[in-house]
Amino acid sequence: MFIQEFVIKISLSLLLGLVIGIDRQMKHKPLGLKTSMVICVASCLVTIVSVESFFKYSAEGLSTNMDPMRLAAQIVSGVGFLGAGVILRRNNDVISGLTTAAMIWAASGLGIAIGAGFYLESFYTVLLILIAINIIPSLLKTIGPPTLKQDDVALKIVMEPNLNMTELIEAIEQKGEILEEKATEPITKKKKKRRKKEISIRSVKVKDLDNGNQLIDLKISVPSKMYITDVYYIIKKIRYVKSVNVEKL
Repeated sequence: MFIQEFVIKISLSLLLGLVIGIDRQMKHKPLGLKTSMVICVASCLVTIVSVESFFKYSAEGLSTNMDPMRLAAQIVSGVGFLGAGVILRRNNDVISGLTTAAMIWAASGLGIAIGAGFYLESFYTVLLILIAINIIPSLLKTIGPPTLKQDDVALKIVMEPNLNMTELIEAIEQKGEILEEKATEPITKKKKKRRKKEISIRSVKVKDLDNGNQLIDLKISVPSKMYITDVYYIIKKIRYVKSVNVEKL
């Protein structure tokens, strides 16, 4: 009965962590699918071990005033600081290393479970964590909503001061096709809605350079199937663009 209850609890924690991760990833937040699922599963494991260890060791004749998981709690706190050391904030305001930090914390929880004698529970938890890291994200990119099938890309574009900012953004969203002023028939709003945009602009920062050029810092979302080199050549084909720096986030 304990094994069945454990499987239900740990599986439910994976499911709820998945729900939180989907919500965060659809909103392009740092806490994504993998991180939320790993944290939720590992937390559930440590909680079960803490509760069951009390009954297990008290049944073996130890004093009920003794807390067998007191030292384990200190381990969890200490490893949490270790995991924080791998979380980095890059110069493009992107946070990386959250999943690695969560895996470090989860590994400590598995060690505690093994030390307390919960062998089957530990192996099942490892299985769920591996599924959460390797299988579920790929599955959601295949059958999930379109937002989960996109990757975030950072662009740094140096351009001559001859191009209008709106023209550049429209050119990027239309995969590099610049709207020639008065050269073609104006595109109506109705036609714009029908056009499927594979590239969407998320944020824009503009800075004037000393030589008169302009530095445009963009965050865009592109389909996962699109190569970074494709994004590079799309931007390079736009008039007045002098240099492009592309980085996948």
